[in-house]
Amino acid sequence: MITLSVIVPVRDGERFISDALASLARNFRPGFEFVVVDDGSVDGTAAVVEDFRADLPGLAVIRNPEPLGLADARNAGLAAVSGRYVTFLDGDDWLAPGYLARLVAVIDGLGCDFVRADHVQVEGRKRVVHRAPAARRGAVLDPRWAILPAGARTMVDYPYAWAGIYRRSLGDLLRFPSGLHTAEDRPWIWRLHREAVTFAAVSMAGVFYRRQVAGSLTQVGDERQLHFFDAFELVFADLEEKYLPKAVRNFCGLLAHHLELADRFPPELRARFTERGARMAEALPRELVAEAASAMPAERSAVLRELLPGLPVPARGPRPDGEDS
Repeated sequence: MITLSVIVPVRDGERFISDALASLARNFRPGFEFVVVDDGSVDGTAAVVEDFRADLPGLAVIRNPEPLGLADARNAGLAAVSGRYVTFLDGDDWLAPGYLARLVAVIDGLGCDFVRADHVQVEGRKRVVHRAPAARRGAVLDPRWAILPAGARTMVDYPYAWAGIYRRSLGDLLRFPSGLHTAEDRPWIWRLHREAVTFAAVSMAGVFYRRQVAGSLTQVGDERQLHFFDAFELVFADLEEKYLPKAVRNFCGLLAHHLELADRFPPELRARFTERGARMAEALPRELVAEAASAMPAERSAVLRELLPGLPVPARGPRPDGEDS
Protein backbone atom coordinates (compact mmCIF):
# COMPACT_ATOMS: atom_id res chain seq x y z
CA MET A 1 0.00 0.00 0.00
CA ILE A 2 1.31 3.45 -0.92
CA THR A 3 1.30 5.89 1.99
CA LEU A 4 2.70 9.01 0.33
CA SER A 5 2.91 10.17 -3.28
CA VAL A 6 5.35 12.96 -4.16
CA ILE A 7 4.72 14.84 -7.42
CA VAL A 8 7.68 16.67 -8.98
CA PRO A 9 6.84 18.87 -11.98
CA VAL A 10 9.88 20.09 -13.90
CA ARG A 11 10.63 21.88 -17.14
CA ASP A 12 14.18 22.43 -18.40
CA GLY A 13 15.47 21.71 -14.90
CA GLU A 14 18.81 20.11 -15.80
CA ARG A 15 20.67 22.51 -13.51
CA PHE A 16 18.80 21.69 -10.27
CA ILE A 17 16.71 18.53 -10.67
CA SER A 18 19.50 16.32 -9.33
CA ASP A 19 19.38 18.24 -6.01
CA ALA A 20 15.62 17.69 -5.79
CA LEU A 21 15.84 13.97 -6.58
CA ALA A 22 18.84 13.38 -4.30
CA SER A 23 16.85 14.92 -1.44
CA LEU A 24 13.94 12.57 -2.26
CA ALA A 25 16.33 9.61 -2.15
CA ARG A 26 17.37 10.69 1.35
CA ASN A 27 13.66 10.77 2.27
CA PHE A 28 12.74 7.38 0.82
CA ARG A 29 10.72 5.01 2.98
CA PRO A 30 8.79 1.86 2.02
CA GLY A 31 5.33 2.98 0.95
CA PHE A 32 6.54 6.21 -0.69
CA GLU A 33 6.20 6.76 -4.44
CA PHE A 34 7.70 9.52 -6.58
CA VAL A 35 6.27 10.80 -9.86
CA VAL A 36 8.32 13.20 -11.98
CA VAL A 37 6.33 15.09 -14.62
CA ASP A 38 8.75 16.32 -17.29
CA ASP A 39 6.78 19.16 -18.86
CA GLY A 40 8.27 19.34 -22.34
CA SER A 41 11.92 19.81 -21.34
CA VAL A 42 14.37 20.36 -24.21
CA ASP A 43 17.56 20.29 -22.12
CA GLY A 44 19.16 17.33 -20.32
CA THR A 45 16.45 16.98 -17.66
CA ALA A 46 15.25 13.57 -18.90
CA ALA A 47 18.74 12.07 -18.75
CA VAL A 48 19.33 13.35 -15.21
CA VAL A 49 16.01 11.89 -14.06
CA GLU A 50 16.88 8.50 -15.58
CA ASP A 51 20.14 8.48 -13.59
CA PHE A 52 18.06 8.34 -10.38
CA ARG A 53 16.15 5.15 -11.22
CA ALA A 54 18.36 3.09 -8.90
CA ASP A 55 18.18 5.59 -6.04
CA LEU A 56 14.40 6.02 -6.11
CA PRO A 57 12.71 2.60 -6.24
CA GLY A 58 9.48 2.70 -8.18
CA LEU A 59 10.18 6.13 -9.68
CA ALA A 60 7.58 6.92 -12.34
CA VAL A 61 8.17 9.49 -15.07
CA ILE A 62 5.51 11.23 -17.16
CA ARG A 63 6.77 13.14 -20.17
CA ASN A 64 4.68 15.80 -21.86
CA PRO A 65 5.87 16.24 -25.48
CA GLU A 66 4.97 19.94 -25.28
CA PRO A 67 4.94 22.17 -22.18
CA LEU A 68 1.48 22.31 -20.59
CA GLY A 69 2.38 24.55 -17.64
CA LEU A 70 2.79 23.92 -13.93
CA ALA A 71 -0.94 23.52 -13.23
CA ASP A 72 -1.47 20.77 -15.79
CA ALA A 73 1.85 19.12 -14.97
CA ARG A 74 0.77 18.78 -11.36
CA ASN A 75 -2.65 17.55 -12.47
CA ALA A 76 -0.99 14.86 -14.59
CA GLY A 77 0.88 13.74 -11.51
CA LEU A 78 -2.29 13.71 -9.41
CA ALA A 79 -3.98 11.49 -11.99
CA ALA A 80 -1.12 8.97 -11.81
CA VAL A 81 -0.54 8.59 -8.05
CA SER A 82 -2.09 6.15 -5.60
CA GLY A 83 -0.92 7.24 -2.15
CA ARG A 84 -3.12 7.93 0.85
CA TYR A 85 -1.43 11.33 1.05
CA VAL A 86 0.03 13.64 -1.61
CA THR A 87 2.66 16.35 -1.54
CA PHE A 88 4.57 18.34 -4.16
CA LEU A 89 8.16 19.36 -4.79
CA ASP A 90 9.22 21.77 -7.53
CA GLY A 91 12.16 20.67 -9.63
CA ASP A 92 14.49 23.44 -8.44
CA ASP A 93 13.86 22.95 -4.69
CA TRP A 94 14.95 20.28 -2.21
CA LEU A 95 13.98 18.65 1.11
CA ALA A 96 15.70 18.11 4.44
CA PRO A 97 16.48 14.44 5.22
CA GLY A 98 13.57 12.68 6.93
CA TYR A 99 11.16 15.53 6.31
CA LEU A 100 8.57 13.49 4.42
CA ALA A 101 8.33 10.83 7.13
CA ARG A 102 7.75 13.56 9.72
CA LEU A 103 5.00 15.09 7.54
CA VAL A 104 3.24 11.73 7.30
CA ALA A 105 3.50 11.20 11.05
CA VAL A 106 1.99 14.63 11.70
CA ILE A 107 -1.05 14.22 9.44
CA ASP A 108 -1.56 10.66 10.70
CA GLY A 109 -1.58 11.97 14.27
CA LEU A 110 -3.87 14.92 13.61
CA GLY A 111 -6.27 13.11 11.29
CA CYS A 112 -7.16 16.27 9.32
CA ASP A 113 -7.65 16.85 5.58
CA PHE A 114 -4.41 18.73 5.06
CA VAL A 115 -1.43 20.14 6.94
CA ARG A 116 0.54 23.27 6.03
CA ALA A 117 4.16 23.70 7.04
CA ASP A 118 6.81 26.42 7.11
CA HIS A 119 9.64 26.56 4.56
CA VAL A 120 13.17 27.88 4.07
CA GLN A 121 13.67 30.50 1.38
CA VAL A 122 17.04 30.27 -0.35
CA GLU A 123 18.78 33.09 -2.23
CA GLY A 124 22.38 32.18 -2.94
CA ARG A 125 23.92 31.36 0.44
CA LYS A 126 21.17 33.12 2.37
CA ARG A 127 18.60 31.01 4.25
CA VAL A 128 15.45 32.52 5.81
CA VAL A 129 12.62 30.58 7.45
CA HIS A 130 9.16 31.71 6.28
CA ARG A 131 6.34 30.72 8.57
CA ALA A 132 2.88 29.72 7.46
CA PRO A 133 0.67 32.59 8.78
CA ALA A 134 -1.30 30.59 11.33
CA ALA A 135 -0.89 31.48 14.99
CA ARG A 136 -2.21 28.17 16.33
CA ARG A 137 0.11 25.26 15.65
CA GLY A 138 -0.57 21.55 15.81
CA ALA A 139 -4.33 22.02 16.31
CA VAL A 140 -7.06 20.82 13.96
CA LEU A 141 -8.98 23.85 12.67
CA ASP A 142 -11.70 24.83 10.21
CA PRO A 143 -9.89 26.02 7.04
CA ARG A 144 -12.47 28.79 6.53
CA TRP A 145 -11.42 30.36 9.84
CA ALA A 146 -7.93 30.83 8.39
CA ILE A 147 -9.04 33.09 5.49
CA LEU A 148 -9.80 36.22 7.53
CA PRO A 149 -9.21 38.89 8.80
CA ALA A 150 -8.89 40.92 5.64
CA GLY A 151 -6.26 43.25 7.06
CA ALA A 152 -3.84 40.54 8.22
CA ARG A 153 -1.67 38.01 6.43
CA THR A 154 -3.56 34.72 6.52
CA MET A 155 -3.33 31.24 5.05
CA VAL A 156 -4.68 32.29 1.63
CA ASP A 157 -1.63 34.56 1.39
CA TYR A 158 0.55 31.43 1.69
CA PRO A 159 -0.34 29.51 -1.48
CA TYR A 160 2.72 27.26 -1.86
CA ALA A 161 1.40 23.78 -2.68
CA TRP A 162 4.72 22.16 -1.76
CA ALA A 163 4.53 23.52 1.82
CA GLY A 164 2.21 20.82 3.10
CA ILE A 165 0.65 17.38 2.80
CA TYR A 166 -2.88 16.53 1.65
CA ARG A 167 -5.25 13.57 1.78
CA ARG A 168 -5.68 12.27 -1.74
CA SER A 169 -9.35 11.66 -0.86
CA LEU A 170 -9.81 15.44 -1.23
CA GLY A 171 -10.09 14.57 -4.93
CA ASP A 172 -10.86 17.52 -7.20
CA LEU A 173 -9.97 20.01 -4.45
CA LEU A 174 -6.34 19.11 -5.13
CA ARG A 175 -6.55 19.79 -8.87
CA PHE A 176 -5.14 23.04 -10.23
CA PRO A 177 -6.99 25.27 -12.73
CA SER A 178 -6.09 23.86 -16.13
CA GLY A 179 -4.24 26.11 -18.54
CA LEU A 180 -2.71 28.48 -15.98
CA HIS A 181 1.04 28.93 -16.32
CA THR A 182 1.41 31.27 -13.36
CA ALA A 183 -0.55 32.12 -10.18
CA GLU A 184 -2.18 28.68 -10.44
CA ASP A 185 -1.80 28.25 -6.69
CA ARG A 186 -3.95 31.32 -5.85
CA PRO A 187 -7.40 29.96 -6.80
CA TRP A 188 -6.18 26.54 -5.62
CA ILE A 189 -5.47 27.69 -2.05
CA TRP A 190 -8.69 29.72 -1.85
CA ARG A 191 -10.78 26.75 -2.96
CA LEU A 192 -8.99 24.41 -0.56
CA HIS A 193 -9.65 26.69 2.41
CA ARG A 194 -13.25 27.34 1.41
CA GLU A 195 -14.27 23.73 0.77
CA ALA A 196 -12.11 21.35 2.82
CA VAL A 197 -13.30 20.42 6.31
CA THR A 198 -10.21 20.39 8.53
CA PHE A 199 -6.59 21.50 8.44
CA ALA A 200 -3.65 22.25 10.70
CA ALA A 201 -0.43 24.26 10.55
CA VAL A 202 2.78 22.89 12.05
CA SER A 203 6.21 24.29 12.87
CA MET A 204 8.25 22.26 10.40
CA ALA A 205 10.53 23.88 7.82
CA GLY A 206 11.86 21.08 5.65
CA VAL A 207 11.36 22.47 2.13
CA PHE A 208 14.18 24.60 0.72
CA TYR A 209 12.67 26.98 -1.85
CA ARG A 210 15.05 28.57 -4.34
CA ARG A 211 14.25 32.17 -5.22
CA GLN A 212 15.54 34.31 -8.10
CA VAL A 213 16.22 31.30 -10.33
CA ALA A 214 16.81 32.37 -13.93
CA GLY A 215 14.03 31.01 -16.14
CA SER A 216 11.50 30.61 -13.34
CA LEU A 217 8.14 32.27 -13.92
CA THR A 218 8.79 34.74 -11.11
CA GLN A 219 11.68 36.06 -13.22
CA VAL A 220 10.23 35.79 -16.73
CA GLY A 221 8.32 38.68 -18.28
CA ASP A 222 6.35 37.01 -21.04
CA GLU A 223 2.68 36.55 -21.89
CA ARG A 224 2.24 33.87 -19.24
CA GLN A 225 2.22 36.63 -16.62
CA LEU A 226 -1.24 37.62 -17.85
CA HIS A 227 -2.53 34.39 -16.31
CA PHE A 228 -2.35 36.26 -13.00
CA PHE A 229 -5.64 37.90 -13.98
CA ASP A 230 -7.23 34.62 -15.06
CA ALA A 231 -6.28 33.14 -11.70
CA PHE A 232 -7.92 35.94 -9.73
CA GLU A 233 -11.04 35.86 -11.86
CA LEU A 234 -11.38 32.31 -10.55
CA VAL A 235 -10.81 33.51 -6.98
CA PHE A 236 -13.57 36.13 -7.30
CA ALA A 237 -16.04 33.78 -8.98
CA ASP A 238 -18.88 32.84 -6.58
CA LEU A 239 -16.95 34.29 -3.63
CA GLU A 240 -18.99 34.73 -0.46
CA GLU A 241 -19.45 38.40 0.39
CA LYS A 242 -17.67 38.12 3.74
CA TYR A 243 -14.46 37.07 1.96
CA LEU A 244 -14.54 39.80 -0.70
CA PRO A 245 -12.52 42.39 1.29
CA LYS A 246 -9.77 39.81 1.81
CA ALA A 247 -9.74 38.75 -1.85
CA VAL A 248 -9.58 42.40 -2.96
CA ARG A 249 -6.60 43.07 -0.68
CA ASN A 250 -4.96 39.87 -1.90
CA PHE A 251 -5.42 40.87 -5.55
CA CYS A 252 -4.46 44.54 -5.15
CA GLY A 253 -1.30 43.76 -3.22
CA LEU A 254 -0.11 41.32 -5.86
CA LEU A 255 -1.17 43.63 -8.71
CA ALA A 256 0.88 46.48 -7.26
CA HIS A 257 3.83 44.11 -6.81
CA HIS A 258 3.65 43.08 -10.47
CA LEU A 259 3.40 46.72 -11.55
CA GLU A 260 6.51 47.57 -9.54
CA LEU A 261 8.34 44.93 -11.60
CA ALA A 262 6.74 45.88 -14.92
CA ASP A 263 10.09 46.85 -16.48
CA ARG A 264 10.74 43.13 -17.02
CA PHE A 265 7.89 43.14 -19.59
CA PRO A 266 8.36 44.17 -23.22
CA PRO A 267 6.54 47.48 -23.87
CA GLU A 268 3.55 45.88 -25.64
CA LEU A 269 3.04 43.33 -22.86
CA ARG A 270 3.50 46.00 -20.18
CA ALA A 271 0.71 48.01 -21.79
CA ARG A 272 -1.58 44.97 -21.94
CA PHE A 273 -0.83 44.03 -18.33
CA THR A 274 -1.47 47.58 -17.13
CA GLU A 275 -4.70 47.91 -19.11
CA ARG A 276 -6.07 44.60 -17.87
CA GLY A 277 -5.05 45.40 -14.30
CA ALA A 278 -6.87 48.73 -14.43
CA ARG A 279 -9.96 47.16 -15.96
CA MET A 280 -10.14 44.38 -13.38
CA ALA A 281 -9.47 46.70 -10.43
CA GLU A 282 -12.13 49.18 -11.66
CA ALA A 283 -14.69 46.35 -11.62
CA LEU A 284 -14.11 45.74 -7.90
CA PRO A 285 -15.88 47.73 -5.15
CA ARG A 286 -14.14 51.11 -5.14
CA GLU A 287 -14.12 51.46 -1.36
CA LEU A 288 -12.45 48.06 -0.92
CA VAL A 289 -9.76 48.90 -3.48
CA ALA A 290 -9.16 52.23 -1.70
CA GLU A 291 -8.84 50.47 1.65
CA ALA A 292 -6.41 47.98 0.12
CA ALA A 293 -4.27 50.80 -1.32
CA SER A 294 -4.23 52.67 1.98
CA ALA A 295 -3.05 49.55 3.82
CA MET A 296 0.01 49.14 1.56
CA PRO A 297 3.45 50.67 2.03
CA ALA A 298 3.52 54.16 0.52
CA GLU A 299 5.57 53.23 -2.56
CA ARG A 300 3.32 50.35 -3.48
CA SER A 301 0.17 52.35 -2.78
CA ALA A 302 1.44 55.07 -5.13
CA VAL A 303 1.82 52.50 -7.92
CA LEU A 304 -1.78 51.36 -7.51
CA ARG A 305 -3.11 54.93 -7.29
CA GLU A 306 -1.25 55.83 -10.48
CA LEU A 307 -3.11 52.99 -12.17
CA LEU A 308 -6.45 54.17 -10.74
CA PRO A 309 -6.52 57.99 -10.75
CA GLY A 310 -8.99 59.49 -8.32
CA LEU A 311 -8.95 56.52 -5.95
CA PRO A 312 -10.24 57.96 -2.66
CA VAL A 313 -8.29 57.88 0.58
CA PRO A 314 -10.57 56.20 3.14
CA ALA A 315 -11.29 58.10 6.32
CA ARG A 316 -9.53 56.45 9.22
CA GLY A 317 -11.49 55.75 12.37
CA PRO A 318 -10.29 56.37 15.90
CA ARG A 319 -7.58 54.15 17.33
CA PRO A 320 -8.52 51.77 20.11
CA ASP A 321 -7.03 54.20 22.64
CA GLY A 322 -9.32 56.98 21.40
CA GLU A 323 -6.65 58.93 19.51
CA ASP A 324 -7.14 59.77 15.84
CA SER A 325 -5.02 57.63 13.51
